[in-house]
Amino acid sequence: MKGHCFSFLLVVLAVFEPTLAAKNMRMAFEKLTDYDYRGTSYYTAKNLTLSECQGWCRQEPNCLAAAFSFVPNPLTPVQETLCQLQNETQASNPTATAQRAVNMYYMVKVQIRSDNVCPRPWTFERVPNKAIRGLDNALIYTSSKEACLAACLNEKRFICRSAEYNYASLQCHLSDTDRRTAGTGPLSQLVDSPGVDYFENLCLNGADACKGKKTFQPPRIGVADEKISQYVSLNFYVDKELQAPSEAACKRACEVESEFLCRSALYRADKTSYNCQLFHLDHRSLPDGPSTFLTAERPLIDTGDNAGAYFENYCDQKTTSENLPITVDKIEDNTLSNETRSDINCDKTGTCYDVTVNCKDTRIAVAVRTNKPFNGRIYALGRSETCNIDVVESDSFRLDLTMTGQDCNTQSVSGVFTNTVILQHHSVVMTKADKIYKVKCTYDMSPKDVTFGMMPIRDPDMISITSAPEAPPPRIRIVDGSLREVETVRIGDKLTFRIEIPDDTPYGIFARSCVAMAKDSKSTFEIIDENGCPVDPTIFPAFEPDGNALQSVYEAFRFTESYGVIFQCNVKYCLGPCEPVSIFQNIMLLSSQSNHF
Repeated sequence: MKGHCFSFLLVVLAVFEPTLAAKNMRMAFEKLTDYDYRGTSYYTAKNLTLSECQGWCRQEPNCLAAAFSFVPNPLTPVQETLCQLQNETQASNPTATAQRAVNMYYMVKVQIRSDNVCPRPWTFERVPNKAIRGLDNALIYTSSKEACLAACLNEKRFICRSAEYNYASLQCHLSDTDRRTAGTGPLSQLVDSPGVDYFENLCLNGADACKGKKTFQPPRIGVADEKISQYVSLNFYVDKELQAPSEAACKRACEVESEFLCRSALYRADKTSYNCQLFHLDHRSLPDGPSTFLTAERPLIDTGDNAGAYFENYCDQKTTSENLPITVDKIEDNTLSNETRSDINCDKTGTCYDVTVNCKDTRIAVAVRTNKPFNGRIYALGRSETCNIDVVESDSFRLDLTMTGQDCNTQSVSGVFTNTVILQHHSVVMTKADKIYKVKCTYDMSPKDVTFGMMPIRDPDMISITSAPEAPPPRIRIVDGSLREVETVRIGDKLTFRIEIPDDTPYGIFARSCVAMAKDSKSTFEIIDENGCPVDPTIFPAFEPDGNALQSVYEAFRFTESYGVIFQCNVKYCLGPCEPVSIFQNIMLLSSQSNHF
């Protein structure tokens, strides 16, 4: 980072291939979580276990990759699995782009020249086009990615916990640090790095997973524990489940697990059998990190059971550099406090900084309060001339970071906006007393399914609409020409179907993939296609924006064999007005039904 030096061991070896003791290639798998690559599938099977799916790919000479999805059925809820074996894959093409997928493990078969390939489901976790900067222990040059992974497994000078491979420069970075051992600051976070893939070593012994002491505790990421446990119970694939007499015993089982690198556990005290579930995943394994848990919803058919206590493996950190950057995160969730503070918010001049981030619809407001008047400037890293504030003898000041354009160079990916802010005493140069803050705003723009039921027959009944308490929750209303909610309708009555969200929100909504279903669900009819266009405008016209709402004026209809009609639409949230799109991620299911008699 500009103006700062960080201590690490950098060993440059001018070699094309690392010296390896092993002579024979070993088959292994690298795994991607919630990503996949384009390929040619030659075998597809439903309801296989992960072990069966990967085992078939391991035994099949033609199988180059296996895609294993485990999507929960909201009505059960049970994970429905799908295994696809591929004899062609773009995963080995450095210029190919990985695609986001939901509840997906994509396993690529690789050949690694190392005797240290472990008999586990996979040897490395791969994150495409990402890297952790500034924490390398060694830099070597290898002719291939596989040679780089072999070098990590064969490293003897330090425990190689992660590797990064640059396909263009053939640089292989080895590190004793990964996303868990690097701490909680910006240096532990993956950054965009086109042409570079990040790999985490999954052959580590449990005792080597951390540099120091390993503990288990609920993740402190600004989301309620119950919400996290609920998401995990529905969406994490269980690597192993067993009966544990206590919560402590469940944690201990994860700590000593040897068949895979256990990073989290879910304990259900109310279950009489198999009350301890072990996972190799944790929130750092997920592409969207903590934002993933904001999509947690109870299933449509909910028993009301407690989701259990979820714990993750944490590595105790000992900060060795007094000038590491500080992270101030803000996530749009009711359970997160408005401030994140750190003991290292004071510098050697005796000035202490209280930094607050406020996520607006068009800007990120970074407010600073100090314990004594501050002289200097605050600016965005790399934009000191176009995004800055000069501060003169003030103990309270603010920098507004624009979220679009190049003035402040705010970066955005999937609703996550990030920037780096410098608090600098001198007007020109940075000194050891200056502070660096990584600020982030994560907006919950996950799609939501909204379901509305209606019976267009005479005997009236009050409309009943229920929704999960997500913010901002969508609301459905069916009104007549006088904008009054209908209680009884006839076939042919002109009605207005409205999907609404609160007016005082920076979000917009977009509806697509709408279907009308008979009450018994035996007959369905698509009324809005996946692009948001009406299939038959004479039956159900297109949605039109009305402020923050969407509405469609249509005439009441029913199916031939059923008096009940249920409408279901997929609703996407956007920051500001929505543009039509064809691909959605992290779909949330929010159901609401109403019956007319």
